[in-house]
Amino acid sequence: MHDFLLKELSNTDIEKELENIGFDKSYRHKAKDKFTYKNYKIFDLTVAQANIIKQTALSVGADCATHREVITGKIEKSSCILGGSISQLEKIAQKLQAQPFGLKILGEQLVKRANITTPQKTQIMGILNLTLDSFSDGGKYNEFDSAIEHLQQLINDGADIIDIGAESTKPYSKGVSAEAQLEKLVPILKYIQENNIKTPISIDTRSSVVAKKCIELGANIINDVSGFEHDEYMAETIAKAQNVKIIVQHTQGSPETMQNNPTYENLMDEIFISLKNKIDYATSKGIKRENIIIDAGIGFGKTKEHNFEIIKRWKELKTLDCPILLGLSRKSLLDMPEATNNEKDIYTLALNSILINENIDYIRVHNVKLHKNFQNILG
Repeated sequence: MHDFLLKELSNTDIEKELENIGFDKSYRHKAKDKFTYKNYKIFDLTVAQANIIKQTALSVGADCATHREVITGKIEKSSCILGGSISQLEKIAQKLQAQPFGLKILGEQLVKRANITTPQKTQIMGILNLTLDSFSDGGKYNEFDSAIEHLQQLINDGADIIDIGAESTKPYSKGVSAEAQLEKLVPILKYIQENNIKTPISIDTRSSVVAKKCIELGANIINDVSGFEHDEYMAETIAKAQNVKIIVQHTQGSPETMQNNPTYENLMDEIFISLKNKIDYATSKGIKRENIIIDAGIGFGKTKEHNFEIIKRWKELKTLDCPILLGLSRKSLLDMPEATNNEKDIYTLALNSILINENIDYIRVHNVKLHKNFQNILG
């Protein structure tokens, strides 16, 4: 009796695995799509749409799960989960473009989603807090000289971007006026200009007044943790700047209230839909889609369990077709309130190593050097 040797593949480079078994080189690049599988959740379909999608999926050997009452017509709407190889999904997309009930648009969207690519290397965003009360290093860089010293350290450590903030948005923190923020930010930005520093600068602020002035002084990115919720003029300010990027974050509530028993019926669906609405709002105000970065908001209206769910499932946000940033550095999800920052940085890297290996676009960290050294080890 012959004993077969089987091994489940976890290598995401299926093209390399095909090469290893001697598969035809001329067809290898196309064939990999038959071995790469994706599942899509499609929201709020009519019964007719759901039935057509399911039958189309079955016709190419894929599948589509719908509400059990779709077949009886007892419900008006159903979401569905469409799953198959990339090759099968391409065939489904092509067939849907010939179907009624608006499914042509869905077919076009599936084609677009199949072609979303990941960056070759994660960008490391270093943190410079000019605050007295930030949760990790409040007061440490509050004075100009210490702030400049840390700015130079972040640059020397290899930060791809530096995120500078003068308002703490930790849980239960109070807002800081635009004037007080600018009092801290303007001297730093003038120093950056005068010394011809080329590292891109992000400004962590919810205020359109602060954003406008900082853009005038050369800021490249505005990091709005409220996702346009705090200041109604923020989107308009970014749109007028044309080439300035905006980080749009999901937050449940405000810093003063966000950790008061945050609850979700479906965490990732709610974050996904919220960010989709914010992207639509931004583009409606004239912000170019290519200038939008999205952030699921680790620690902003989430429990420890919510935060780890986001880390495991962040790739679901890729279908929003915007670069993705996550910031978990030294945050409470580590559950290390008495640990030193050096200890927290080691555990931060342990979690961020997962994101780096999965090619997330950006991570926001306090210890740039540690993360850059890890990237250098990876090569």
